[in-house]
Amino acid sequence: MSPYTGKDFYNREISWIEFNKRVLSEAETVDNPLLEKIKFLAIVSSNFDEFFKVRVAGLKAQDESNLELRDIAGLLPKEQLSMIKKDVTKIIDKQYKLYSSIMDKIKLEGKISIKTYDELAGKELRFIENYYSETLFPILTPMAIDTFRPFPHLNSGAINLILNVKEKDGISFAIVEIPRVVNRLIKLPGGNNFILLEEVIKNNLNKLFNGYEIIDIGYFRITRDEDLGIDENSGAEDLLVEIEKEVKNRKWGNPVRVEYIRGVSNKSLEFLKEQIELEEENFYPVLGPLDLTFLWGMTDVDGVEGLKFEKNIPRYYKDLSGENIFKILSKRNILLRHPFESFDHVVDLVKVSAQDPKVLAIKQTLYRVSGDSPIIKYLKKAAENGKQVTVLVELKARFDEARNVKWARELEEAGCHVIYGLSGLKTHAKCLLIIRKEEDGIKRYVHLGTGNYNDSTAKLYVDYSFFTMDEEMGIDASYLFNKLTGFSKIDDWKKLIVAPTHLRDTLYRFIDREIENISKGGLGKIVIKVNGLTDQGVIEKLYDASKAGVEVTLIVRGACCLKSGIIGLSENIKVYSLVGRFLEHDRIYYFENNGEEELYLGSADCMRRNLDGRVETMFPLENKEDRKKVIQLIKDILKDNVKLRVQNKDGSYSLINQKIKKTTLKFNYQEYYREKSSEIKKEGTV
Repeated sequence: MSPYTGKDFYNREISWIEFNKRVLSEAETVDNPLLEKIKFLAIVSSNFDEFFKVRVAGLKAQDESNLELRDIAGLLPKEQLSMIKKDVTKIIDKQYKLYSSIMDKIKLEGKISIKTYDELAGKELRFIENYYSETLFPILTPMAIDTFRPFPHLNSGAINLILNVKEKDGISFAIVEIPRVVNRLIKLPGGNNFILLEEVIKNNLNKLFNGYEIIDIGYFRITRDEDLGIDENSGAEDLLVEIEKEVKNRKWGNPVRVEYIRGVSNKSLEFLKEQIELEEENFYPVLGPLDLTFLWGMTDVDGVEGLKFEKNIPRYYKDLSGENIFKILSKRNILLRHPFESFDHVVDLVKVSAQDPKVLAIKQTLYRVSGDSPIIKYLKKAAENGKQVTVLVELKARFDEARNVKWARELEEAGCHVIYGLSGLKTHAKCLLIIRKEEDGIKRYVHLGTGNYNDSTAKLYVDYSFFTMDEEMGIDASYLFNKLTGFSKIDDWKKLIVAPTHLRDTLYRFIDREIENISKGGLGKIVIKVNGLTDQGVIEKLYDASKAGVEVTLIVRGACCLKSGIIGLSENIKVYSLVGRFLEHDRIYYFENNGEEELYLGSADCMRRNLDGRVETMFPLENKEDRKKVIQLIKDILKDNVKLRVQNKDGSYSLINQKIKKTTLKFNYQEYYREKSSEIKKEGTV
């Protein structure tokens, strides 16, 4: 029985909300340009959408089923929901105050603005009037609600107008859904001025409700439960169909949240509560436009110098282009860090392999790829060129299911062998295996990563790419694909550590080894950098290590259920978090091992789903120079006094720079690496 109780852990949901406070704080950081600040407002909105669709929806389902399931911190679903409501409300209020303040400042700059309908005149007004009559009016559907026309089903995430319309017999309600088939952010002619779609529709409602008096207008938006319930016992082709069906059914999920703009009449609110069948605690008022993700559309405009970050130009190595990559890998491994070093090298490896007559086969896992993925393009080309191409497309990658179904079908049509993942497990491992026939025999080239094979997110996410021709890693990569695509019980891994079969036990063993080394008077230290640390077993092991005197340093971007700095529990543990311009996404595991240090990179966070419910890989960096690179990176992150935060004893986080002298020189690790790569980008060598 565990010696630890709920009081020894933070609740996962509240810790995740705390992470979003850190994201939101970037919108008020003085050093961030104005158009960069609004990106963080958009990220918070996007994060909360997913949070309610999945996490809150799950808690509500448990609560409504009277399931008294306690979380890691010992809280019941009802208690968690109450805490979530309180904390989310505070964040949303702050988010909209920042929105108002930032947009006012952007408008004062005179380079860009979001206008109201009343501010339109001349060619802008004529443009919008024409746009409404020719484009919007044919699309819009006014939905009256009366005895013969019931309350309509409303799509999750769509913004709606609710109207009180005067009729002979009194007041009736009507709904107008803001269409999502056209851009919500409408660019006005001449300059970088915009108007929101709903603002245009609201000011032309008299044309939709011709002859009726509109008494009141309000905006609201429903979020539904969108976690898929997929029957994985069906066959492969049936799984494709099942996922397509479930994606379509998302719009029928139970409502979990209603957002509305303050000013909606009480009559309309009561009507919505009755029709949607949600209680008051599920309604969230805001003071500004609903769904701030539209702000992304403002960030790509031209002519706004000074309002955005200096462009990141990743370092590209000409040595790694073309067939030369195989020559280099035959001599040594390559370790790259994106987005400071170009992800194009990963794409190029697939491209070259698709064309190289010596390449016989390509095997790859795909979890999330971009909407116009060059990797998919080259995999298809490889199959067309007669290569044996095997691709594991994870159909269950949340909210990317529809896109992955599309890619799976396209790859199959091109002649690739497509595997749809394993029943009960998501394949989250990032692995690319290339089989090449050379003069001295068959050779395996392997790419392993901490991030997805996604050329779009690789520009924003900080991740590692590892290229190798190491024979044992090549054998392991073959074992991995054999297990994924066939029936193989081989678990004699040479170097890879694979979940769900070995990763948890191996982590425990590594932590126990540090404890043993310390107990014998040797050296013991653990450094872990992950996106989330919520697994109870791993946390308890780290508590054991702290009690034994092992120094533990954790860099956790998101949710962290571990309590640091608690006497008798975790006084030797420090937890840091870094939120900056780029999303920290890599996973690093370092063990001092009594001076024989070991360092691993991989795809797995310290979360139960990663350790027990997914296929994950962790791989060693055996080359001293590679380890030195990563260890220096850790040192640079911990040296950051601009973006780095430390966990307090109440679970909140404080900027490190609040605890240092004002005369200390600023060091932003991400900017340091960006500038360093940019300075030597022209013709660098690895």
